Amino acid sequence: MNPLNQPLAAASAAHPAARVPSRLAQYYGLTKPRVVQLIVFCALIGMALAVPGLPTWADLKLALFASAGIWLVAGAAAAFNCLVEQHIDAKMRRTAWRPTARGELSNLLTLAFSIGLCALGSWVLYVWVNPLTMWLTFATFLGYAVVYTVILKPLTPQNIVIGGASGAMPPVLGWAAMTGSVGPEALILFLIIFLWTPPHFWALALYRVEDYRKSGLPMLPVTHGNEFTRLQVFLYTLVLFPACLMPFIFKMSGWLYLLVAVALSAGFSWYGWRLWRNYSDALARKTFRFSLIHLSVLFAALLLDHYLV
Repeated sequence: MNPLNQPLAAASAAHPAARVPSRLAQYYGLTKPRVVQLIVFCALIGMALAVPGLPTWADLKLALFASAGIWLVAGAAAAFNCLVEQHIDAKMRRTAWRPTARGELSNLLTLAFSIGLCALGSWVLYVWVNPLTMWLTFATFLGYAVVYTVILKPLTPQNIVIGGASGAMPPVLGWAAMTGSVGPEALILFLIIFLWTPPHFWALALYRVEDYRKSGLPMLPVTHGNEFTRLQVFLYTLVLFPACLMPFIFKMSGWLYLLVAVALSAGFSWYGWRLWRNYSDALARKTFRFSLIHLSVLFAALLLDHYLV
């Protein structure tokens, strides 16, 4: 499921195993825990910003059920992704550890696990949160698991741009959970993640290009080359910069957030410029890692600004 879902799948390092993990560990691995953690974190930011001032006990209970439901559906999308891409995963060093790629879980078991998680998460959201959040979360599941994984990813190098819409949904889901609606503030948060996803993921694809070439996926560095991809990374960091200022411009946040956003966005653009002008695999890795810092600290600053200023 997106960022954030794709962006953060990229963040997981390879997990070489000396022994076959337990069945419980295998199922847990299917959910891409690091990816889901960031998804829920971004959703929680949306929940917190949707509630003026300190949350009440009722707000906290609602946020807990919403987080659980979103976690379950996001885990279901991750498991379905592992099922569809098991042969591709087996060819790539960073994903070859996954239980489906190693043949440790059958297709039937993986599919049943994904369906079960999705059904349980959707039930939690519908009954304990609200129908809008359930439908938006289910649509995000379809966007990532079907539209992105099955259709876009193997067909076009723009897969991460178009499919990034599902990864940008978590703060919208969080906002909808607390308000029962989707406000312009939630769409601003969506825009930030949507524009952040391509430079984040293409930085990874640049130094993992041989993995993608072997997998047969039409990633941008494979189809358009290293130099063109580097330019796209830099241009996206420039477009992302003003988007990160929008929470301040629309009075969602104050000066604390503005200072952090300017510093982080300038840093990301600087990395993008250096990557474009003087490429190395080491710099691409640093750019990718900084992109993770950029989004995490940016949203944390939004949260701090909301409560402390």
